Amino acid sequence: MPHRVVVLALDGLLPFELGIPQRIFGRTLRADPGGRGGKLYDVVTCSVRPPGPVRTDADFSVLVEHGPEALATADTVVVPASYELGPVFEEGRLTDELAAALALVRPGTRMVSICTGSYVLAAAGYLDGRPATTHWSSADHFQRTFPQVRVDPDVLFIDDGDVLTSAGVAAGIDLCLHLVRRDHGTAVANEIARRTVVPPHRDGGQAQYIHRPVPEPQFATTTAARAWALARLDRPILLRDMAEQEAMSVRTFTRRFREEVGISPGQWLTQQRVERARHLLESTDLSIDQVARDAGFGTPTSLRQHLQAALGVPPTVYRRTFRSTAGTLS
Repeated sequence: MPHRVVVLALDGLLPFELGIPQRIFGRTLRADPGGRGGKLYDVVTCSVRPPGPVRTDADFSVLVEHGPEALATADTVVVPASYELGPVFEEGRLTDELAAALALVRPGTRMVSICTGSYVLAAAGYLDGRPATTHWSSADHFQRTFPQVRVDPDVLFIDDGDVLTSAGVAAGIDLCLHLVRRDHGTAVANEIARRTVVPPHRDGGQAQYIHRPVPEPQFATTTAARAWALARLDRPILLRDMAEQEAMSVRTFTRRFREEVGISPGQWLTQQRVERARHLLESTDLSIDQVARDAGFGTPTSLRQHLQAALGVPPTVYRRTFRSTAGTLS
């Protein structure tokens, strides 16, 4: 049975954020030739009221065909952003209507928020004592309203196991792709990313706000250096090698790289190598030694250390766990 994702549509919702779960989860197919294995997720949108129109922040409403009872069927609940949260935003408390709806959620259901949907999770107590994020412009208010939450205003998303929160707008895409990757591996996540025409992976720890996301006209970028590095991850790559690809000094290149990508070149290289290692562990029978070499970590010890730091498990456990669970999520 497909994993059921129920999206909670609240008045004042942002249409873009509402559409993200349907676009990512609703189009994710099993990794069979031609996608004949069928959908991996069943996506349902519901309201806190009986079926009917829900206001958006645009000049139109959306007709939601399911009431709050759909929440009782969810394996994952997604709460997108809303600009009409009322006492949830102003006082940190749920309305009676919203509290009654969330009371239908079964224990153990995975809870996810996009942007200011985090206010709903926090008001419901899901984030007490946990790390969480939200849109950077609301982070200070969010922390004042919910002092019991450990707010990180800088990251794209936070995965805390059964509760996940993201920053605003496009960070919701990153979080949903992360969940597909976590549930079914990199090959499935990369395929839906290609279909959606978005980057297959932005690490959750990447900065929300990047100083220069779009270069000024005739302004040198680090794009060529990143492409050059990705083509030779299995080889040693020095910072000066990357700087030479852009004819920059190491100091200028490092500053420009961080301005454009949001993290240092070294952090970025490690992220790309971890992703390469994950793909090889999931999709090949290469030995751990060979995976370490092909991903650019050199030795199994280095691979183990980096995978443990990034994913919390060593390579052999990751491979065994993924292969025993991939495609069986319910």
